Amino acid sequence: MSSREDFKSFIPASRKIPELTIKAVLVGAILAVVLGAANAYLGLYAGMTVSAVIPGAVMAFAFLKPFKGTILEVNIGMMGAAAGEALAAGVIFTIPALVLLGTWTEIQYLETTIIALLGGILGVLWMIPLRRALIIKTDLPFPEGIAVAAVLTSTVGAEEAAKDKSKSVSGIWLLVGVLVAAIFKFTQVGLKVLSGAVHGIANIGKYDIGGGEKDAVVYGGIAASPALLGVGWIIGPRIASFVFVGGLLGWVILAPLIALATGLPDPTVLTIVDPAWTQEQIQYAIQTQITDALALGNGNWESGRLIWGFHEIWGSYIRYIGVGAMVVGGLYTIFKLRANLAEGIKEAIIGIKGGAVKAKKRTDQDLNFKFVFLAIGVLTIPIFLLYGYISNEWAVSGIMAVFAILFAFIASAIAGYMAGLLGSSNNPISGVTVSVLLITSLILFGFGLSGNIEAYGVAILVAAVICCAAAISGDVLQSMTCGQMIGATPRNQQIAEIIGVLAAAPILALVVQALDQAYRIGSTDLPAPQAFLMSGIVEGVLGGGMVWPFVLAGAILAFVLILIDLPVLPVAIGIYLPFTLSLPIFCGGIVRHVTNKFIERKYGSAEEEEISDWELAIKQKDVKPKEKIIRTGLLLTAGLIAGEALMGVTVAFLIIANINLSVFTYPPILPSLLIWLFIGGILAYIPLREIFANKEK
Repeated sequence: MSSREDFKSFIPASRKIPELTIKAVLVGAILAVVLGAANAYLGLYAGMTVSAVIPGAVMAFAFLKPFKGTILEVNIGMMGAAAGEALAAGVIFTIPALVLLGTWTEIQYLETTIIALLGGILGVLWMIPLRRALIIKTDLPFPEGIAVAAVLTSTVGAEEAAKDKSKSVSGIWLLVGVLVAAIFKFTQVGLKVLSGAVHGIANIGKYDIGGGEKDAVVYGGIAASPALLGVGWIIGPRIASFVFVGGLLGWVILAPLIALATGLPDPTVLTIVDPAWTQEQIQYAIQTQITDALALGNGNWESGRLIWGFHEIWGSYIRYIGVGAMVVGGLYTIFKLRANLAEGIKEAIIGIKGGAVKAKKRTDQDLNFKFVFLAIGVLTIPIFLLYGYISNEWAVSGIMAVFAILFAFIASAIAGYMAGLLGSSNNPISGVTVSVLLITSLILFGFGLSGNIEAYGVAILVAAVICCAAAISGDVLQSMTCGQMIGATPRNQQIAEIIGVLAAAPILALVVQALDQAYRIGSTDLPAPQAFLMSGIVEGVLGGGMVWPFVLAGAILAFVLILIDLPVLPVAIGIYLPFTLSLPIFCGGIVRHVTNKFIERKYGSAEEEEISDWELAIKQKDVKPKEKIIRTGLLLTAGLIAGEALMGVTVAFLIIANINLSVFTYPPILPSLLIWLFIGGILAYIPLREIFANKEK
C-alpha cells in the first residue's frame, strides 16, 4: 500500500481550479446555519445529531451546480455545513445543562454565542497542527471521508472525468445505495411503518447473590441501519470486531452481573429526585420513563420495563467504564502520535522564529502556524473573561481558562482519532465531554468549589468550550480527509471551517434560546437527554455521588489492553455505545470479511498492496478486477451512509415544522429486520456479482 505522503489526489497538486470563491463560502455559511439549526433541535429532542459531512456535500453540489461550481468549491461549501452541525452538537450537549442545574434561569444569548464561537474556533485551530499527524501519518480509515470523496468524484467529479474518455467506472451503485438507505430510513423515522431497532430480553432463572433471589436476564438488540452496515464494511472486520468486543463486555457480561446483584430498576420509580422538583415534575419524570419503557418494548410493557431497567444499568454504571477506558486510551493514542505531533510543533516553532520552512505542494499547505499558535494563545483572554464574568470566581477562572485551552487540544485529538476510526456519526462526543467534565469537576473540587450552583456553572462552562472544540475536530478531520483525497488546499478548507463557525454560532444561540422559550428545556417536547447526563455528572462529582469505581475499572481495562497490545479506543467505544449500534457495525465488518475471502480465493490475496481504499474511492480509470470489487463496495456503502444521513436531516426538518407522518406508534419489527438483512445480502452480493456470474458459466 502506498504512503499517504505520496497520495495522488483526484485533482493533482500541480493543478489549480477555483476553490475558495465567494459563492462557495456563501453556500457554506448558509448550510452551516440551516444544518446547524436542524441538528440543534434534533439533539435537544432525541439526544443525537446527524453528521452533515455527506448531506452538506450533496446540498452544496445542488446549490453550486447552476453556477458551474468545481469539485473543490463544492468541498468548501461542505466544510461550512460540517461546521454548523458539529457546533450544534457541542452547544446542545452542554449549554442546556446550565438551565437544568439552575445556574441560568433561561438560555443567555450573548454568553451562548461567545462560548460557541470560542470553542468552535479553538477546535479548528487545534486541528491544524493535528492534521498531518492524524490524517497523513496514520492508517485511520475515516469512513465518512472516504464516502464523501466517493460521492463528490462520482457526481461533480464526473465532469472532470468526462475530459478523459478512458475513465469509465460508473457511479450507479452510489445512487442505488442512497435510494435504498433513504427510503428505508424514511419508513422508519418519517412514516414509522417499520421499526428502527430491535430489543430483546430473556430471563434465565433466579439466583441468590447479595441477599435474596433476583432474576438473571440477558439482553440483545440491533439497529436496522444500512449506514452502520456501511461503516462496518469500510472500517473492516478487525476494527469492527474490537468495537463488538467492547459491546459484548459491557452489555452481555458486566450489565447482567450488575442486574443480578442489584436487581433491575423500575420505570415506575424515580431513583434520583431533585429536592427542588415539584410534584408535577416528579410525575412528569415518571411518565417519561414509562413512555420510554413502552417504546423499548415496542408496546409490550412486561418486556419494555425489563429492557428499560437494563438500559438504566448501562447508563448509570457501564457507560462510565467506557469513559474511563476512553480517557486512558485517548491519552495513550496521543502518546503514540507524539513523534508526528512533535514534527508539526517543531515546524511551527521554526515558522514563529522566522526560519526557513521548506516549500510544500498546494495540497499540503495549512494556515500559517505562527498565526495559529498566536491565535490559540490570544483565545485564553476572552475565555478567562467569560468564565470570570459568569462565575465571579476570577482566580479559579484564570486557571480553568488555561486548562480549557490545553485540554481542548487533548479532547480534539481524541475526538478526531475516534472520528477517523468510526466516522463522525458514531463518534461518541458525549463520552469525550463526560471525560472532560469528570476531570474539570475534580479540579474544581480540589479548589474547594463543591455543592454550589456557581461551581456547577464553571464546570459546565469549561466543558462547553472543550466540547465545541472536540465536536468540530471530528467533522473537520473527516472533511479534511475528503479534501486530501480530492485535491483540496488545506488552508482554504480551514478558512471555510472558521467562516462556518462564525456564521453558525449566533444563529445556534438564537435557535436554542427560542426552543427553550417555546418548549422549555427538560420538558417532554424538548427532553435534552445529553444535557441531563452532563448535569447529573456535575452534581455527582461536586455533590459526592459519582460512580468512581466504574471509571477506575475502565481505566484499568485500558491499561490491560495496552499491555497485551490491543487497540483501546475501539473497545472503549463499544462499551460506551448502545449495543444496538455496535452489532450492525460488526455485521458490516463480517460482510467485508466475506468479500475479502472471495477475493482471496479468486485472486490469491484480498490485501490492496497496490492500492488503498482511499485511492479506490476516487479512482475512475484502469480499474483492475480486484480493485473493481472494492470500489463497487465503497461506492455502495458511501451511498448507504449518504442516504441515511440525508434522510435523517430531512426528517429533522419535518419535526421542526411539526409535520407528523407517523402511521404506527409502535411499528412492526420483523419486516424491518428482514429488509435490513436483505440490504446486508445486497452489500455482500453486488461487489462480487461478476465472480458469481463467471462461476455459473
